[in-house]
Amino acid sequence: MLSKKSPIRGVLNWLRRQPPKVKAFLAVLAVMTALVLLRAIVHDHDNLFIAAEAVHSIGISVLIYKLTMEKTCAGLSLKSQELTAIFLAVRLYCSFVMEFDIHTLLDLATLATTLWVIYMIRFRLRSSYMEDNDNFALYYVLIPCAVFALLINPSTSHNIMNRIAWAFCVYLEAVSVLPQLRVMQNTKIVEPFTAHYVFALGVARFLSCAHWVLQVLDSRGGLLVALGHGLWPPMVLLSEIVQTFILADFCYYYVKSVFGGQLVLRLPSGVV
Repeated sequence: MLSKKSPIRGVLNWLRRQPPKVKAFLAVLAVMTALVLLRAIVHDHDNLFIAAEAVHSIGISVLIYKLTMEKTCAGLSLKSQELTAIFLAVRLYCSFVMEFDIHTLLDLATLATTLWVIYMIRFRLRSSYMEDNDNFALYYVLIPCAVFALLINPSTSHNIMNRIAWAFCVYLEAVSVLPQLRVMQNTKIVEPFTAHYVFALGVARFLSCAHWVLQVLDSRGGLLVALGHGLWPPMVLLSEIVQTFILADFCYYYVKSVFGGQLVLRLPSGVV
């Protein structure tokens, strides 16, 4: 636990007192600094994508431990897991018909564990599932993602339905964590294993976003051109950024809680 005179605690207390505009500016500055450091340290930026997959795997491992050892799914959103399974299944289909690579195998493993988590929550640990708190309506994200996919999708030579499916999974992945955030917003208290899992998602999505941003910078915009023309390239990049910033606020309070020596994360009103 940090002492009251700890420099880190002092910095966190100073940040908490700042107005929202200052916090937003400092957050953008921190992200830009992190990107500069990653660009200098990691020469092969594909390693960032691998690191993102590794961190995501760690998060899933924490989730598996919670479900098998703690015998409870309290605090977890079944709807977030279902959205994850949907976009992974669609992405796997696109990978098989468009470009099969190592990421296809990684997605297959992730989908298998996600389906197992869904099974555990829905059947084996149903009594501990907080259904009343998991009240995010899925059509709030499914319908907009489908509409965006119909309107804005890759301009490649693939079949139009495959291109729409590809766009749909990109958009859905960006917002799939929203039901989980709603559960945490409703409960206000997040137990450790759920907090670790969601934090791992935040870190993984930041690394994935950094991978795309640095690839665009290194190619001097050439990557966006390679993705096609029209609104699709910027929408891909925007989706990656949205994924990161959706979890940014939670990650801040998670880090603050860890440095404060608290095992249980308590979220103030208005967070997530």
